[in-house]
Amino acid sequence: MATQTIDDLPTPALILDRAILRRNLKRMSERLLGAGVMLRPHLKTAKSIQVGRMAVEGHDGRITVSTLAEARYFAKGGFTDILYGVGIVPSKLAAVAELRRQGVNLRIVTDNLAVARAIAGAATDGDTFSVFIEIDSGGGRAGLPFPELPGLLDIARTLHAAPGVDLAGVMTHAGHSYHQNTPDGIAAVAEQERRAIVGAAETLRAAGIPCPIVSGGSTPTATHSRDFTGITEMRPGVYVFNDLDQEFIGSCGAGDLALSVLASVIGHYPHRNQALIDAGALALSKDISAQEFQPKVGYGTIADPPARAMAVVACSQEHGFVGADDPLPYGNLPVGSRVRVLPNHACITAAAYERYYVVDSDLDGGRSVVDVYDRINGW
Repeated sequence: MATQTIDDLPTPALILDRAILRRNLKRMSERLLGAGVMLRPHLKTAKSIQVGRMAVEGHDGRITVSTLAEARYFAKGGFTDILYGVGIVPSKLAAVAELRRQGVNLRIVTDNLAVARAIAGAATDGDTFSVFIEIDSGGGRAGLPFPELPGLLDIARTLHAAPGVDLAGVMTHAGHSYHQNTPDGIAAVAEQERRAIVGAAETLRAAGIPCPIVSGGSTPTATHSRDFTGITEMRPGVYVFNDLDQEFIGSCGAGDLALSVLASVIGHYPHRNQALIDAGALALSKDISAQEFQPKVGYGTIADPPARAMAVVACSQEHGFVGADDPLPYGNLPVGSRVRVLPNHACITAAAYERYYVVDSDLDGGRSVVDVYDRINGW
């Protein structure tokens, strides 16, 4: 059978460059190993067992997920230390307990005293739970705000005193690092992140409550932190693929984007200097994160041809409107030709697809499909 190439694929299709993926994984792995910090990759980006196994090579296999569907999927793939990194609600405790009874150390997160009491109550039925307390290190999404840490000791004492409940530690996500675009700016957020979770851990320990794991997160802070003192693990996620947002905030270089969407040119409209492709809002997402620092990237830039001078400037459900400052090179974009779109936010773009078509730019420039990786969607 002839080797399948990207020209044989139906469009839109999700393309993953294995060579770039491997370089991204190696870079983060070596950085955290060198810092003496455990890596717990957040696999909400890849949602793929194949990528997950590559990500934990050389480490102890701990991972982070964002849905119970991911937790079940990775548990079936042999992962046994899984942090479900979204605040738990009591109605989901039964599903957590079911996985734990199967031998999976599925850990959960809360910042709420009533939920802590519900966890303690559920444990009285013979089930066990491992719990992180979430700290807000400045991102303003979830967690107990630092330095006030309201209710921290009440939550911790409730969990620590409950039979069958392991207070695993504290965790945070420094999401506000995505709004910096210099190494110094990101490093300042990383230090804010570190002080918040280390400070929370020290508060617990001073009260006689153990706090074995101090868990930080985000690709930018893992990349640019200058001091990991007191942090035991980091949970970067998007570093596995990177995207335009990470490029423009300085977490990676232009050659470090492993993910793209393959699309077909379906129309020419010279009167408005646009072409249409068959990848619209559902194929690319409407995430505009990278526009914060590079407004002209639209909903993704065209990787080839010719060289990222064109962007998807607008999209409807199944149509992407490609534009540029200069006249479009229609001769290089005949109807039916293929282009690859680099996404603003790899995690959300990938969520539209059931599989990755894997290429390898180190072998033939990324033309041949060398593998297919599956992924899990839904909740």
